[in-house]
Amino acid sequence: MTSKLFETYALNDQISLQNRILMAPLTRCMADDKLVPTDAMADYYARRADAGLIISEATIIRPDAQGYPNTPGLFTSEQIDGWRKVTDAVHAKGGKIFAQLWHTGRVAHPHFFNGDKVLAPSAEKVDGTVPRMRDLSYITPTPATLDDINQLIADYSQAAGNAIDAGFDGIEIHAANGYLIDQFLHYDSNTRTDKYGGTPENMSRFALQVIDAIADRIGAERTAVRLTPGAYFNMQADPRDRTVFDYLLAQLELRTLAFVHIGTFDDAMEFDFLGGRVSDYVRANYSKTLVGVGGFTPQSGDQALRDERFDLLAIGRPFIANPDYVEKVRQGETLTPYSEEMLETLV
Repeated sequence: MTSKLFETYALNDQISLQNRILMAPLTRCMADDKLVPTDAMADYYARRADAGLIISEATIIRPDAQGYPNTPGLFTSEQIDGWRKVTDAVHAKGGKIFAQLWHTGRVAHPHFFNGDKVLAPSAEKVDGTVPRMRDLSYITPTPATLDDINQLIADYSQAAGNAIDAGFDGIEIHAANGYLIDQFLHYDSNTRTDKYGGTPENMSRFALQVIDAIADRIGAERTAVRLTPGAYFNMQADPRDRTVFDYLLAQLELRTLAFVHIGTFDDAMEFDFLGGRVSDYVRANYSKTLVGVGGFTPQSGDQALRDERFDLLAIGRPFIANPDYVEKVRQGETLTPYSEEMLETLV
């Protein structure tokens, strides 16, 4: 029986994929001090071009978006040129690549951009310290004003345009995992009382405005979004969150995006207020192209595609350990296990 993992898949009439395996976005913190992608990053992505689609590591849209060291940007000409080396290398190997656009919101830190504040929906501080820089504690964020929000929407749109200029085939909006857009979508982090808070429609407004602005800029067929109704990170669960995602997913159903990507860390994640597994909740509320992720083996991933739980499957850490993941799976070869020390180098 032929694995569905190796079937071609048309995202739309503009973009077709050579297989259904996506390389998930993986934060590597390997850009240079100006947040420019390096030659080593170009080699790293090119070695994985057999994936149906690569989603880049999360890439910040402007300086105050940064919450981790040496994460690449897409807001200077040097960064665009650096990413063009990456996209050229991937395309030379026959691959396709989307840029994942990122603002970390309340888990940004002024250390990285010599500022004095970080923006978020509300002045709700997250506990803890910056990953890889444990001497930096998070600060209480400043609630974004309406002018701030309008500028953020414009900056997301500009970053998407920059991504296309850099040669990316499209972009994925990072609206998941406790970062800025996701912070608007959850009651724990959004206590606003204006048109961006308090109701599902208001709390979804910023996400939809960003999506629509980018779709207008580069085309809906090149615009995707990553969401996490569950998989809480730097955030507390609240049963009311379901009403926000009920509304948001219904709105996304009305649009024609490249795909929606579920940002769970483990597909087995369940929440009573979502009726069980997070991914099953999303599938029940979104009928278009859906990307699953979270601990799949080639065998369980193939079965999930056969069961039509997802249309595409994103693979994360195994791609770090196995640059030739696609070919190894195709040939039935044993995969190299992932280990934490692999994060220290680009291979």
